[in-house]
Amino acid sequence: MRTVGCLIFDGVRAFDYAVIGEVWADRADRADRADRAARPGAPAFDLRVCGPEGARVRLGGGLERVPDHGTAALADCDLVVVPGVEDPGAARDPAVLAALRDVAAAGVPIASLCAGAFVLAEAGLLDGREATTHWALAPELARRYPAVAVRPEVLFTGGDGLWTSAGVAAGIDLCLHLVRTAHGQQAAAAIARAMVTAPYRAGGQAQFIPTPVPERTADDPLARLRAEVLASLDAPWTVSRMAAAALMSERSFARHFAATTGTTPTRWLLDQRVLTAQRLLEETDLPVDTVATHCGFTSAVALRPVFTARVGVAPREYRRTFRGREEG
Repeated sequence: MRTVGCLIFDGVRAFDYAVIGEVWADRADRADRADRAARPGAPAFDLRVCGPEGARVRLGGGLERVPDHGTAALADCDLVVVPGVEDPGAARDPAVLAALRDVAAAGVPIASLCAGAFVLAEAGLLDGREATTHWALAPELARRYPAVAVRPEVLFTGGDGLWTSAGVAAGIDLCLHLVRTAHGQQAAAAIARAMVTAPYRAGGQAQFIPTPVPERTADDPLARLRAEVLASLDAPWTVSRMAAAALMSERSFARHFAATTGTTPTRWLLDQRVLTAQRLLEETDLPVDTVATHCGFTSAVALRPVFTARVGVAPREYRRTFRGREEG
């Protein structure tokens, strides 16, 4: 995934447009030498800003941008990204919708950020699929497009060439996930480090939906516990052991953990173990069995199904892909 098309049109959110540029802009185009130096290990990308031919696009916040390419330039991209829009209910330029249908028909993967899901839905690309958007807009997306299976609780959804993300920061999560999938964890981490953001966030939107918040002390035992677990992933951590370390019953611990992270203790622990395995497979020559035990699995056999379910390929195949890839 080296050539990325950013499709812009009237009403696109300036923040989402900027996120796409920050993640995928070619390092050679960056005037800030410090910014270029902050991204070692990140691939070089060709970002094409595309839109209706010759049209000046009005972005949110009063900004304007003339696309560098027409929509025809999207056809040979490796990925097309649609920013969120200021007004999800506004009708879109038929030329923009037609361009998206053509790109999808050609098999080019498409990702939308935030309310960009409304644009994909209007183009008919989300019928029969799971999708998400900002939690506050999810009911409207479901009402307007009943053929779409809306999931308001997740940070992003995707697969089989179509991706959608939740609001604002979740767009960054999806962009980094797409980089990680194509180029490995090290590349995504390098970009995240330059952006001063987390390369991976567990959980979902549920943790951000307004709910009554009980009083909490500044001294959060679960934060300390998570740090302890991350520092000793090779230990035989279980939910029971984590609950005991937090001085809570398992039921109370699970409830508090989900409230603060948006995910279950079991899922969080497996996610952290797999992320660490990815890093070790990319950055070291340790045997897969050794990687597995470093991450808390009993063997490579135990690691394989969990790793494959989350990453999409087996550990050895993942190592062959990312240890042998061309560095950007």
